[in-house]
Amino acid sequence: MYTTYRLKTDELGEDFLDSLRALFKDKTIEIAVCEAEAEAEADDETAYLLRSQANRKRLMEAIENVRHGHTVQVDFNNPT
Repeated sequence: MYTTYRLKTDELGEDFLDSLRALFKDKTIEIAVCEAEAEAEADDETAYLLRSQANRKRLMEAIENVRHGHTVQVDFNNPT
């Protein structure tokens, strides 16, 4: 699951943490923080990939593969 929050720093409080805890109950999460204006100016990799019809098709196929449990495990410590 992927969720984006856009809020001001003075809105960060216990309610925000409670919403994270409820949404991602018993899960390990990763939090990345950036200034909203900087994010808008940056060229998002996913948006870049979605601009091309071929890339968009490949990305959507990959998402469906993951949803159906069709994944490949790679051991970078033992390349074959």
